[in-house]
Amino acid sequence: MDKMLCMMVFGALAVASMIQEATAQTVHVVGDNMGWIIPSNGAAAYTNWAAGKTFRVGDTLVFNFMTDRHDVLRVEKTSFNGCNSQNAIGSAITTGPTNVTLDTAGDHYYICTFGTHCLNGQKLAVTVSSSTGTSPGANPPNASNPIVPSPSSSRQPEACAPTQSAAGPSNSVPGGRAAPPSSSTTVLASFVLGLSAIALTIFL
Repeated sequence: MDKMLCMMVFGALAVASMIQEATAQTVHVVGDNMGWIIPSNGAAAYTNWAAGKTFRVGDTLVFNFMTDRHDVLRVEKTSFNGCNSQNAIGSAITTGPTNVTLDTAGDHYYICTFGTHCLNGQKLAVTVSSSTGTSPGANPPNASNPIVPSPSSSRQPEACAPTQSAAGPSNSVPGGRAAPPSSSTTVLASFVLGLSAIALTIFL
C-alpha cells in the first residue's frame, strides 16, 4: 500500500511539473528600447528585431507607444504588404502601451494605421509556432514598398512601461522594459519535485 501511495504522489508531482513547463511563456517587447515608432531605417528595423527570435502560442508582444501618436492593428498579409487596414483582424488598439497575446500559430502581421507610418516602416511580421514547436520568428515584409523617412516622425524612443491588459500578462522591470521570464524558477521547481519524489520513495 505504501508503494502504491508513493507512486501516486510521484505521478502527481510529475504531472504538476509538466503543466508548469507547458504554461511558460515569453514576453517580447517589440523593438526593444526603440519601441513601436517609425523606425529611422524603415521596415528593416522590425524585421531585424524579430529575426532569430522564436514566437510561440501564448507568448505576449508588448507594443510601447504613446496614445494618440500610434496604434496597432493586426491585418492579413495583403494589407500588411499594401499598408492598409482593409483586411483587419479585430480592431485597432489605440491606447499604448499595449500587450497582444499570440493566440494562434501561423503568420501574424501588425501595422500602425496613422498617416504614412506603415509605409515608412512601422510594421511587424512574425511567425508563431505551436507552444511545443520551434520556428524562426521573422517573416520579412514586402520590400516593394518604398521607404521614405517622414519629416514629422519622432526619432526618439517612446519607451513606456508595459501595462497589464486583458490581452495577456506582462513582466516589467524599472525603466519600462519587460523582463524575460525566468527559466530558473521552472528548473528549481522541477528539481524540488524530483527530490520530493525520491524522499517519498526512500521513507515510505
